[in-house]
Amino acid sequence: MLLNTELNRQSRINDVLYHIHQTISEPQSATELAKIAAYSRFHFHRCFKQLTGENVNDYIRRTRLERCANLLIFSPGLTVQDAALQCGFQSPASFSQAFKKHFGRSPKQWRDGGYDDYSRNNYQQSWSEELQLRMQHAKHLSLPTVTIQRLAPQIVAYVRHQGYGRSIRQAYEKLQMWADNQGLEWDQNRLLGLYHSNPDIVPAPLCHYVACLAVDAPILRRGPVSCLTIPGGMHATLNVSGQYGELLPMLHKFYVEWLPDSGYRLGDIPAFVRYQRCQFIDKDELFDLQLCVPISL
Repeated sequence: MLLNTELNRQSRINDVLYHIHQTISEPQSATELAKIAAYSRFHFHRCFKQLTGENVNDYIRRTRLERCANLLIFSPGLTVQDAALQCGFQSPASFSQAFKKHFGRSPKQWRDGGYDDYSRNNYQQSWSEELQLRMQHAKHLSLPTVTIQRLAPQIVAYVRHQGYGRSIRQAYEKLQMWADNQGLEWDQNRLLGLYHSNPDIVPAPLCHYVACLAVDAPILRRGPVSCLTIPGGMHATLNVSGQYGELLPMLHKFYVEWLPDSGYRLGDIPAFVRYQRCQFIDKDELFDLQLCVPISL
């Protein structure tokens, strides 16, 4: 009984997290979020903190600030005020204050080199020595050809995971066990992964990853595995292959080398990958995938 209660709570909070990320530019009311979870406001706050480790308002604020930090760098045509509005901040003064408190720099300082300093310190403090070495190696790699494509929406079953390390394997193991119980095909070509966090500015152990399996229809009975639709739309795509630890440096190169001069700006949903071979479950830790980054004008 306790297990069923816990699984039900995970499912409800997952629905709330999905709503938060889909509507991050809009006002977020704890009362309305509690309704989505079908909990009283008091019980919702308690369950949200237990499952995410953060109060709901802190989670929303951090998500908005991280999103805006990315826009300020990767969408250089946006003004600071426009970037703040796109992330749900209505007051420029309160946004600047919150931004400086979180990142230790004003939005203008962030654009004028503060991002580079913050990123460098973050890698040194939160990345393993192995991943730091791979980042250094990736500086000498060429970025694959980038293609602009309109992608169709994709329904997926998913498991959330915190951290951008080898522990992501655990999320795919849970997903595979669920698929086996449902009698669904388990094929690496049906696996996807959503990279919710930019590891340049978020400590690697705190980055949010979503392990996904493509399904043909929404899931009716949920528990540790929930269901969402990855929105369709225009994406910059590139085919990448390599070994564990080499994807994030390539994603970094895409953001800092290709995107700012592309004439496009970062879209509103996370980047994701479509696997042909997944480094987290492959015995040799090799990957072969399509990286898809949402873009707009």
